[in-house]
Amino acid sequence: MIAVKIVFWLALGALLWTHALYPLVVALLARVRPRPVRAEPIEPRVTVIVAAYNEEAAIERRLENLLALDYPAEKLELVVASDASTDRTHELVERFAPRVRLIVNERGGKVAAQNRAVRESEGELVAFSDANATWAPDALRLLVRSFADPQVAYVCGRLVLETADGSNREGVYWRYELAQRAAESRLGSITGGNGSIYAVRRSDYVEVDPKWGHDLSFPYRMVQAGRRAVYEPAARAFEKPTPTNETEYRRKVRMFEHCWEIALRGSMLKRLPPGYLAAVISHRVLRYGSGVLHVVLLAASVTLVGEGRLYQAALAGQLLLLAAAALGVGLARYYALVTWATLVALWNYLRRGVPATWTPPRDERESDEGDATRLADIQ
Repeated sequence: MIAVKIVFWLALGALLWTHALYPLVVALLARVRPRPVRAEPIEPRVTVIVAAYNEEAAIERRLENLLALDYPAEKLELVVASDASTDRTHELVERFAPRVRLIVNERGGKVAAQNRAVRESEGELVAFSDANATWAPDALRLLVRSFADPQVAYVCGRLVLETADGSNREGVYWRYELAQRAAESRLGSITGGNGSIYAVRRSDYVEVDPKWGHDLSFPYRMVQAGRRAVYEPAARAFEKPTPTNETEYRRKVRMFEHCWEIALRGSMLKRLPPGYLAAVISHRVLRYGSGVLHVVLLAASVTLVGEGRLYQAALAGQLLLLAAAALGVGLARYYALVTWATLVALWNYLRRGVPATWTPPRDERESDEGDATRLADIQ
């Protein structure tokens, strides 16, 4: 039983570390030895790229929002990179010419479209956004000011999730995630970004594998090159989350498939400073592996149930969490579904790999379409 006990404590310790202790430790270290960014008001020439696939319901609102940004028009280049859209996206974008340029790609996925748009644009900085996002008027101005620091190669803004119409509890998790991101940035570099609002110096842009995506691959790639990837919470973008925990589960499965691809094939743990390597393992690798850790912990707890009250209590706690999730208790169900998503994503990845392209199901696309007028009026 000694070996099983070791496995039990390793699994329990890893789960406690990634979900509870690491966030506390990184927040404390950020207070003790911060590494401030030398941000200043600057106005470099910026290319904003919106990757789009069949976004006829959102693209006009998105472009109107970008054209209304508080940034000099002569220094702003707007590009829509269509991933072979088959609806009215192209027609709607062309109405904004010449202020907006349309690049039509063969179907190859979001990253392939972004790569081509970067090659065919001119801005000193390249910013990216999703078609279903809305930026605050000052978002771009606040996003680029961190590039006054010559060490900064990548800046990620703050995605604000609107209140979900249904049962999704993603907003609770997202606030917890952003607190860790802010602490990591103060220490040196973040371990992950988001696709709604981020920018990179053209000279630091990396054409990664189209299966990977920028959110996870860009921050560590910048650090591997001796640069910084930081978080600017004042630069705000707004999106609505998917309406239910179940739709969020499907989104997470898709996202974690790409995370496993990057973690296992993307040289994610190579050529990193020790502190940042510890952050990537703690915040990313162990988080993505939490489903495996939970299965191992549950199996060990069942095996050790006769070894004392501590193991009995551990088993009871896990069964209680599962029962609460089955009964639909909000946070418990969200946590159980997201944790299960890490396992399903790993199985999918090992079984068939990761596709570069994806067609959103109807329920997820509908969640992006509502409240367009209200989002466009955000100040």
